[in-house]
Amino acid sequence: MEFLWSFPLSTQFLLLYIVLSCISTNCLFSPPPTRCHELENYALLQFKERFVITKSASYDPVGYTKIASWNASTDCCSWDGIQCDHHTDHVISVDLSSSHIYGTIDANSSLFHLKHLQSLDLSSNNFNYSRIPSRIGELSQLRYLNLSQANFFGEIPQEVSHLSKLLSLDLQWSFCGSPGVENLFSLKISTLRSLIQNSTKLEIIHLDHVTISSFVPDIFSNLTSLQNLSLYHCELYGKFPAGIFHLPNLIYLNLGNNPNLAGKFTYFNSSSQITTLELGFTSFYGTVLPASIGNLKFLNWLSVVLCNFSGSIPSSFGNLTQLTFLDMEHNTFKGRLSSFLVNLIKLSTLRVGFNEFTTSTISWICKLSRIDDLRLDLINISNEIPSCFENLTQLSTLSLLESNLNGQIPSFLMNLTNLGYMNLARNLLQGVIPNCLFKLEKLEFFTVAYNLLDGELELDKFLMFRRLTILGLSYNKLSLISGKNPSNVSLSRIQNLGLRSGNLNEFPHFIRDLVELSDLLMSDNNVNSFPTWMWRKATLRRLVVSNNSLVGKISPLLCNLKSLVHLDLSFNNLSGMVPSCLGSSIKSLQALMLRGNKLVGSIIPTYAIRSALKAVDVSHNNFRGQLPRALVNCRMLEFIDFSHNQIIDSFPCWLGTLPQLKVVVLSDNHLYGSIRCPTTCTFPKLHIIDLSCNHFSGSLSSKTIKNWKSMIASNKSQLQYEGHLTSWINFRYLSIYIYGAEDMYPYTITIFNKGMVMVYEVIQEFYNFLAIDLSNNKFCGEIPNDMGDLTGLVLINLSNNMFSGSIPSSLGKLSKLEALDLSMNSLSGKIPQQLEALTFLSFLNVSFNNLSGPIPQNKQFSTFQSNSFEGNQRLCGNSLSKKCEHDAGSPFTSPLASKDDEDSRFLCEFDWKVVLIGYGGGLIAGVTLGSTFGQEVIQWLKRHV
Repeated sequence: MEFLWSFPLSTQFLLLYIVLSCISTNCLFSPPPTRCHELENYALLQFKERFVITKSASYDPVGYTKIASWNASTDCCSWDGIQCDHHTDHVISVDLSSSHIYGTIDANSSLFHLKHLQSLDLSSNNFNYSRIPSRIGELSQLRYLNLSQANFFGEIPQEVSHLSKLLSLDLQWSFCGSPGVENLFSLKISTLRSLIQNSTKLEIIHLDHVTISSFVPDIFSNLTSLQNLSLYHCELYGKFPAGIFHLPNLIYLNLGNNPNLAGKFTYFNSSSQITTLELGFTSFYGTVLPASIGNLKFLNWLSVVLCNFSGSIPSSFGNLTQLTFLDMEHNTFKGRLSSFLVNLIKLSTLRVGFNEFTTSTISWICKLSRIDDLRLDLINISNEIPSCFENLTQLSTLSLLESNLNGQIPSFLMNLTNLGYMNLARNLLQGVIPNCLFKLEKLEFFTVAYNLLDGELELDKFLMFRRLTILGLSYNKLSLISGKNPSNVSLSRIQNLGLRSGNLNEFPHFIRDLVELSDLLMSDNNVNSFPTWMWRKATLRRLVVSNNSLVGKISPLLCNLKSLVHLDLSFNNLSGMVPSCLGSSIKSLQALMLRGNKLVGSIIPTYAIRSALKAVDVSHNNFRGQLPRALVNCRMLEFIDFSHNQIIDSFPCWLGTLPQLKVVVLSDNHLYGSIRCPTTCTFPKLHIIDLSCNHFSGSLSSKTIKNWKSMIASNKSQLQYEGHLTSWINFRYLSIYIYGAEDMYPYTITIFNKGMVMVYEVIQEFYNFLAIDLSNNKFCGEIPNDMGDLTGLVLINLSNNMFSGSIPSSLGKLSKLEALDLSMNSLSGKIPQQLEALTFLSFLNVSFNNLSGPIPQNKQFSTFQSNSFEGNQRLCGNSLSKKCEHDAGSPFTSPLASKDDEDSRFLCEFDWKVVLIGYGGGLIAGVTLGSTFGQEVIQWLKRHV
């Protein structure tokens, strides 16, 4: 100490400062460096040896190979991704996220020797479909477990519920991009219950894409520490426990893409901390949002897209001033848009289309200066795009589909230089496409299909867009012009090209060099042949050239397009035989549409085993011979239409073994015999069967009807062609976002009446249309009572046969029935009073039978005209000239008792039948009407669509 005082005062202060600084930074009292326990060091090195390093094993572009630093000459506590306890030197954390690891983990893994592990993160690697070993339960000290996006597979072991100290569990989306593979994990509800009961301090649970297939347990409401709960796409169902909304620490809730999960908003506390509510693609419902939703003062993300909400939006919604993302599309909300949105100035994403909102103007949107993604589809704007939109300079997505826009495409859109997505389809836009549009260099998606645009348009101009992948110009008044040798095609990235009804006489030359082209829509032009370079477009997935002037044979070179998924050459003048390779060589083909040509020979006889084919329409051609037995190889087949050909065969019972077959249309051929099938041929998913205008005979057995169980009302499914779409999605509009600039497939209902063609668009869920048409055959015997058990039926046509006996009273149970035709048979007895219960019945025909007694006189029957009942001499009622107080007359014999084949074929022209062509969740229905039916049927069809 005396030595210290011998220094000058300034030096003393300097030495004192150094001492104090050392004390404050622990440089005098720092603990000794940790040293990894030898057994743990060895275990980690063994763990490393089980894997290989490959960059493709991780998604994260900034990830790096952490185990590269692991070697025996250094202490494991200093290795990348490893953390040790400073007091015990035990390894407590292993973080190998995004480390490019590829390999497997099993029960012998040395990882399970790390008994003191508190945190384990193996996310974003590739563990090659190995299962999570049950020994995971031995790591009893774990607080944090993250195995997400790591390509694990199988059932999550029950032992994970032994981890009672868990605070965070992340097993979401363990999927490494294998085509068609998702939800690799499954979790038993018993394991989930045990986990929640044992790990009561859980704060984070992420189980996205884990198949749970259960209801959500109420005990989730006991997790008072829970902050983040994500159960996206877990196949949940039932009613969601409302108590979860009231958890005091809940911040993030994601229940999206569980279409069978229902729930309802109750009261939101003002103390709620929720910032994110993702409920899209669920069955959450409510006739009105609660006013208490305005209490969610921290909410910045709200998605209820494709739910079942309706009613108006409460004024308290304007209190959600932190909201940046709002998606309310595909509900039935009502009211004025601006009243609840104008104050939400932080919004960057606004999606409110496909509702019943009203607005007199959209200029108020210009106050939302941060808006980046704006979608107002199907909102009746009935005006031009406001000029103030030029100030929305951050806008990257603008969708005004079917919004009744008028005027011209404004030139000020050129100021929106960030636009990448522009959808102006199905409006009333006129004039030319302005040149200034071509200054939007970031444009990736552009469609103006279904407008009134006119003038000449040089297609080569669109090659200026280096990012453009989807272009839709169809169905305008444009005259599309293609240059002969465009110079910048090689730089184009166009993948989806819609040029339908573009006054084209040939395929534009620049298509030849579009190396990424996958979808080419060229229907309704005047093209007469394919260029030879078309058969080298190996990337093509959809080729639609219907309603053109194609002639000659279908080239076998078409089979070079190995990626083809959808081929439509309908309504051309193609002739000759169909190349057999279409069924065997293109294994990716899902939809084959050759309707309305002059094709001959046998229908494609060969189909590859494990074929992907889901829809075949070869109707209205001249095919002969038998139905191709090789169709049994097409186990995914959902739809067939072989109508209006010259096929001679018996009823194809063997089709009944196809597990997905929903629509069978075989009308207008020369099919014969009975339709009795073995018990193994049950048509398990049949929705529509049309056998009209053939030569079938014999009785219609109860056994056959009972096999068609999928026609019972509770069974709901739909045609699906690509991806997984839930039944309540309006496919026509959703396809614009999923598949490109235009509808994936057109679907209309066509009515032929007295030589006049009437076309209606069909916008309805496919599963609601179930139909049986056996008209114009030689079926005899009684109509089975069991037909009344097919309670989902919308349409029955048994006309022009030889059915006898009475009308089954069980038909009164068909509560969804809208059309019933029993005309031109030999039916007797009274019209059952039970039919009065059919409140949806809009079309009825029982004419030309041997019915007697009074016509039911309820309100429904009073709407039917006299021609619905004529030809029944002993029938009486207000609809007929014969009133019931004079019930006299001689017995009547059905005129069909002596019909011959030629008469039956002639009657096909004067009867109605359903010819349904459904694909991609859409529906094409052709209904042929005779003069007998008149305007009441047309009115019925108008109401029906």
